[in-house]
Amino acid sequence: MVISCGAALFNVRLAMRNLGFMPVVHPLPDPWNPDHLAHVGWGSYVRPSGDEELMFQAIRKRRTHRGPFQSSRLPQQLIDELREHARAEGAELYTVESRHERSRLTELVRAAERTHRADPGHVAELFSWTRASHGSRPDGVPLDACPYHPDCTSIPDRDFLGLTRTMPSPPTTWPSRTGLIALITTQNDSRRDWLRAGQALQRVLLHATAHRAAAAFRTQPLELPRLRTAVRATIPSGQFPQMILRLGNGTRGRPTPRRSAPSVLSAQ
Repeated sequence: MVISCGAALFNVRLAMRNLGFMPVVHPLPDPWNPDHLAHVGWGSYVRPSGDEELMFQAIRKRRTHRGPFQSSRLPQQLIDELREHARAEGAELYTVESRHERSRLTELVRAAERTHRADPGHVAELFSWTRASHGSRPDGVPLDACPYHPDCTSIPDRDFLGLTRTMPSPPTTWPSRTGLIALITTQNDSRRDWLRAGQALQRVLLHATAHRAAAAFRTQPLELPRLRTAVRATIPSGQFPQMILRLGNGTRGRPTPRRSAPSVLSAQ
């Protein structure tokens, strides 16, 4: 949740830059209230850069990708740019290149997903988070946002619809269209690092969106302490994994509902 709030914080910063002002951010300003993650104030006037303008325009266009990517690979220049954007927020974007690392990480995601699918409490939570397209709730994942079987690529997705109970094997698989696997990592694992990781994540996602690339999330093993430790062991630098992504070229997915700004922000 803190990582998600970090992503929202980056959007606030970007919105202020779009207005021409430098945001003044004080992370974790109240030592007695750890839930007060950041205070954002207005700084001096500085015109936004071209990158900031592109990322701001991408906020409403970004979609979580579900399913296979196109077979074309992302340009190396874009991957290098995404690394720099993560680094600008104090995090790292580690791309999983070797076959051994990729296979090991895939095994860990599968193990976590099997555990989740066998957990009635987790299944119930996913069910409560999934909504019919005509529903009125302000958040959640619409049914039609999950058009593919969760196991149609080599690294499994969350089973929002319970498809694996009625259809254990996907009708079609595209292992070669899994895309680039990458991790957002941080040097330490404090609350401040989670907030930093969320800002790096959103910055990477928006830059990717601005250049017609898409991302899918595979955080299942990071939610289980034993498997999170195993994921960390796959990272040569020994940094802490905060997010697992698939990156690739894909069609623009359906939008998911968003809560209103007043419901998540307070003005002081």
